[in-house]
Amino acid sequence: MRFLTHPNVARAVTASALLAIAASAASPAAAANPNAPITKADVLQAETAWGNGIVQIGDVFTKGGDYKAAAAAFIAKHYAYKDGTVLFKPTKAAVDEFREDKDQALSYFVGGSEPEDHGFAITPWSKVRFDTKGIYIDKDKDSAVAMGNYYFTNAKTGQDVKVDFTMGFKRAPKDGHLELFLHHSSLPYEAEH
Repeated sequence: MRFLTHPNVARAVTASALLAIAASAASPAAAANPNAPITKADVLQAETAWGNGIVQIGDVFTKGGDYKAAAAAFIAKHYAYKDGTVLFKPTKAAVDEFREDKDQALSYFVGGSEPEDHGFAITPWSKVRFDTKGIYIDKDKDSAVAMGNYYFTNAKTGQDVKVDFTMGFKRAPKDGHLELFLHHSSLPYEAEH
């Protein structure tokens, strides 16, 4: 298990600062070679960067910064919408269960165009902890799928929310960092007796 947190920042964080943070999340080896084979370490690093990004969006929101720009930068960095189809099924989506484009994803993370969206990333969360149960890397090592649980710690209450995830990664053609082409997230099944 890994714990992901974002350090407290004394100043408001701008969108350009978030882009710099997001850019630094890519591994130097990946940035040097978009055709490098995907490794387990790359996947774990991409999970960490994703979790830190969720915390960062909430931090920007809490400090009165441009959280929509922060979320847009997060989506541009972590989701492959610019490269084609992304299969995204968010945790708290029931009416519009699937988010086919970056605008629908933005609505989910910060609220907006979908009435059911209340801004998952602006809850805010103080920590995201991954418990990855398995990683599959295809034989050509150009895509990977990870599955497990992640735990979101509510910054206001300190309560953890356990969520199931499946994430599919590929390398971004421009700089080689891992980005999501598949992201399914759901609350665990609760049996009724």
